[in-house]
Amino acid sequence: MPSVFIKTYGCQMNERDSEAVAAQLVAKGYTLARSEGAADVVLLNTCSVRDFAEQKAINKMRNVAGTARSEKRTQILGFMGCMAQSRGKELIDRLPDVDLVLGTQKFHRAAEYLDELLAGKRDKIVDVEAEAKSEAAIREHLVNGSSKTATSAFVSIMQGCNQHCTFCIVPATRGEERSRTIPDIVAECRELVGRGVKEITLLGQIVTSYAKRDLPILDGKSPFVQLLDAVHEIEGLERIRFTSPHPKGYGDDLAEAYARLPKLCESAHIPLQSGSDRILKLMHRGYTRERFLGIIQKLRQAKPGIGITTDIIVGFPGETEEDFEQTLSLCREIAFDNAYIFKYSERRDTPAADMPDQVPQEIREERNHRLLELVNEIAARKYDAFIGQTVQILVEGPSKKNPARFTGRTRCNRIVLFDGSERHRGQLMDVLIERTGSFTLYGNPAIVNL
Repeated sequence: MPSVFIKTYGCQMNERDSEAVAAQLVAKGYTLARSEGAADVVLLNTCSVRDFAEQKAINKMRNVAGTARSEKRTQILGFMGCMAQSRGKELIDRLPDVDLVLGTQKFHRAAEYLDELLAGKRDKIVDVEAEAKSEAAIREHLVNGSSKTATSAFVSIMQGCNQHCTFCIVPATRGEERSRTIPDIVAECRELVGRGVKEITLLGQIVTSYAKRDLPILDGKSPFVQLLDAVHEIEGLERIRFTSPHPKGYGDDLAEAYARLPKLCESAHIPLQSGSDRILKLMHRGYTRERFLGIIQKLRQAKPGIGITTDIIVGFPGETEEDFEQTLSLCREIAFDNAYIFKYSERRDTPAADMPDQVPQEIREERNHRLLELVNEIAARKYDAFIGQTVQILVEGPSKKNPARFTGRTRCNRIVLFDGSERHRGQLMDVLIERTGSFTLYGNPAIVNL
């Protein structure tokens, strides 16, 4: 049977989509290749959030196609995901070696279309049309791509986004919000736990918007908190996480869920984007600096020690030095555990791309550097505070960077490396932290004196 190589760009939603496509293909008899050069089919699952991500994928495909031609190899080449959705046939016009362009609501068609291309039944396929119920069409999961049981798994609970931030192309590439039912999600989670999964991360473009137009509030609980309650009841599941939320979704019921549900990990990734109310309004974010700060305070009251990370954009159109200083000051006040910082990137067909006062690239670079220095300084202090502490981790397996060590995550989502073995995989274990690295903790299994 043919072999396939899938390379993923972008977010955890893309990672989950790639895994589902791979699992679907393996079920049909395909094998997973270790590299593009060894594959009969090469699929790039793409991201459109920033121009850099798009150019990286296009250049990668150009190189793959060029190598195949020079070595006289026949390969099926395809783009999937967000860039495929936004550009469609333009990608084949630009790169004639590409055979398949698969949109964000068509991942479940991958095996069908590849079979047709490999059999010579069709020459080129472009499918970026919307498809009803696509949010529940793929449930397949790989088991770590091997016979080893996965410790954690992503479960997609919804697709699309209705937020329409002025800088973001996602509503155009992922469509409007469409949510799966609670019983459907719980059944998938229960199946994964039955296969040995201990931790589940619920995924959505704005995960806290889950089913808000489909389900009523019950006993003061939003549909998303109702889902958390239902997943929490699954016997054998140890941990629950979710990403990515929107600050507007953090009502009292969600804050209380952190204190009420033992399996819900004390970890929250809440995108800030800017500390300036003026810029937040231009971004169409729907909250203020004060509101965001209130959310953080509420979460820390509900769950002391909660790990809080964020996303921040620097150099948004019209951002002044004063606006940027407000972002710096809010970061100092909140003291995030980590922050993913992005230089503003113009995306076509978004309102921000046509706004006046575009910030020069060199200023974006300089602000990115200053904010990164601050974030790293704060994070280093917070990580150093773990030295000498005993933390609980869920062991995921060998470290990708150093297979001689094993890796796991704390409940507040910090990576821990330790000297371990395959017998530790999937275990919840206590580790004594001895030193820190760059956003990494190092330790040894704690010895409990009985």
